[in-house]
Amino acid sequence: MIRTRVLATFTVAATVAVVTVLGTSSAGAADPKVAPGGNFDLSVWQLQEPVGSPGSPTTISSSRLQGPNGFQDAYFYTDTRDGAMTFWAPEKGVTTPNSNYARSELREMNRNGGAADWSLSGSHRLSATLRVVSVTSNVCVGQIHLGSGGSSTKPLVELYYRSNGDIVVGTENSPAGGQTLHTVGHVSVGKTWSYTIAVSGGNTINLTVNGSTTSYAIPSSFFPYKQYFKAGSYNQSSSDSTTKGARVAFYGLNVSHG
Repeated sequence: MIRTRVLATFTVAATVAVVTVLGTSSAGAADPKVAPGGNFDLSVWQLQEPVGSPGSPTTISSSRLQGPNGFQDAYFYTDTRDGAMTFWAPEKGVTTPNSNYARSELREMNRNGGAADWSLSGSHRLSATLRVVSVTSNVCVGQIHLGSGGSSTKPLVELYYRSNGDIVVGTENSPAGGQTLHTVGHVSVGKTWSYTIAVSGGNTINLTVNGSTTSYAIPSSFFPYKQYFKAGSYNQSSSDSTTKGARVAFYGLNVSHG
């Protein structure tokens, strides 16, 4: 796979049509007294939590997430100190059939209630401002995941934060599997940082972390697939502990397609 590294800020072309703007631009703009739906536009997200029946985690619909009195619980809530939309994923929890790890994570939806499933052509962008409050070893905080177009359930891209402060992006080698890891930044636990995961031209991933961009070619084997974004706390370690895990606080979350 061809990879290029570009140490410059990536700017989406002015022609990109922003169809969804989610969240506040800073912690100071958030109201700590309302549910996450009072600070963030969650109308195009569905929440998956680490509870439910084995192999079938509980999902919370967009309609239940919206508004200042929207859904929140121990796994997804507003931090009453700074208004952050906070995700908690313990090491022990209900997982999907294709994963050994629990998650409290948003899955992109369409405004009509259907599952987002977009083509690689055009421009697509997921941006976030966040901090990892705590993590046992490793947590995924953003993804581009494969949708329809084939049988694979792999992600195209996963952005990880490790307990030593390293920020690492994993790019999938093919729909059959195999991930290549690239270290793209370093931020201490508890410190705020930002990322943008973008697709341009149908064949390139542009990842910006705190203003520095790395670019990666998308293998042609992914071209038949459509995609969707995910964001939150997808813990990457498991044990019998319900007190150890990954807690991630978001201060901004923005999606655009064009």
